[in-house]
Amino acid sequence: MEGRFHAKHEDLVRARHGRVSEHQRNMIGRQRKHVAFLDHPITELDAKIAKCLEPHEQAIERLITIPGVSLRVAEVTLAAIGVDMTRFANADHAVSWAGMCPGSNESGGKRRPARTRHGNVTLKGALVQAGQAAGRSKGTYLGATYRFLADRRGAKRAAVAVGRHILEIAYYMLRDGTTYWELGANYHDERRNEAVKRNAVRRLQRLAYAVTIEEVSA
Repeated sequence: MEGRFHAKHEDLVRARHGRVSEHQRNMIGRQRKHVAFLDHPITELDAKIAKCLEPHEQAIERLITIPGVSLRVAEVTLAAIGVDMTRFANADHAVSWAGMCPGSNESGGKRRPARTRHGNVTLKGALVQAGQAAGRSKGTYLGATYRFLADRRGAKRAAVAVGRHILEIAYYMLRDGTTYWELGANYHDERRNEAVKRNAVRRLQRLAYAVTIEEVSA
């Protein structure tokens, strides 16, 4: 915060003249000192967290390659689920434990939208934040997924869904010690095209046609 104040020093100097009274200048000075006072313990805690996570530095470096995952989100994720994924039966178990699964609201055979389940509040908040950040990324699978879901279900649900995908990706990366592999923004379109092609072939085969597929160059 103090750094941002310094970045706007010239603006602050101009603001201290003109219509700003002596009382207002005094209050601005007090507020700056208070912000610096609050930043000090935050800086100390950041240093302690970094010290505790030093043995897992490589895991953090891999996690922050996921679109939307900042250093803080990676730290929260490791602090919550650790690096030993054997404690979870599978990725779905990890997602359920974090509270990123959709809730159940079914009555009379009809399923209705429901809130996500209770889980780790801190991890859940970090993952939703990461989902929102991933939604702003360009040319990425997670960014395309967010925009696809946001158009149909709204931005909040899209952020939760993408946050769930991020946790699933993190689970496999930590379990297998692998790096993030970008599928690309066209992944969904390519899958839909493949599905359309397979369905068309099956329908023709059911009609006793032999089908040969050949791509036509544009």
